[in-house]
Amino acid sequence: MRTTQQLFDLTGRIALVTGGSRGLGLQIAEALGEMGARVILSARKQADLDAAVARLGARGIVASAIAADMASAEGVAALATEALAQAGRIDILVNNAGATWAAPAEDFPLDGWDKVMNLNVRSIFLLSQAVGRQSMIPRGRGRIINVASIAGFAGNAPDSPMKTLSYNTSKAALMNFTRTLAGEWGRHGITVNAVAPGFFPSKMSRGLLENAGEEQMIRSVPLQRLGDDEDLKGVAALLASDAGKHITGQVIAVDGGNSAVR
Repeated sequence: MRTTQQLFDLTGRIALVTGGSRGLGLQIAEALGEMGARVILSARKQADLDAAVARLGARGIVASAIAADMASAEGVAALATEALAQAGRIDILVNNAGATWAAPAEDFPLDGWDKVMNLNVRSIFLLSQAVGRQSMIPRGRGRIINVASIAGFAGNAPDSPMKTLSYNTSKAALMNFTRTLAGEWGRHGITVNAVAPGFFPSKMSRGLLENAGEEQMIRSVPLQRLGDDEDLKGVAALLASDAGKHITGQVIAVDGGNSAVR
């Protein structure tokens, strides 16, 4: 019987993390690398990727990067092809790349809707399908972790500054994508789970925190704090490792209790 430390060990595993050059994606990549995985980061901007790879390397993590535009089917296919060419296989796929757009529902532009839905849902389907078909299903094992959001659990209050119809819709869709894919691919030894972060300071949330007021946001959270640069590490390590081998189809909120009281 393995020890708990052995169950969490990711030595020899290959992880692909999209949106991995900063924020939550980089935090997750760091966690997987610290547990022994080799990490491949993907994002649009090469300079950001280079900085992230250097940061991980300074921590003793073996990392590389692939610049890719997840907004197109061709970009997703190219990413899967290049990642598999680099590493030979993908053991862990973290679907973190995403976008948001704010506008009142009655004025919401179609291009804004399509941008969010294409990146937050369509690209995740395409990349999961490609990695599953080319690497995980033939090998009979894999871990897929989708980064959703507590915005997928509910709508926005009438007095909320958040006018994020497409974002909330996309994250709710991602949650049921997670459950449905878990049901189909469990027989292949693949687990599919999602984490739903609450409010974390990031480039994406900066405008929201400024508009709503950071102190007001904190007061709405039972733990009276925002997420930090460590709070996703534990759940990511659990879901990526053999410690979580009997967990699939789940959405785990990491939000200081915010979704419990909304």
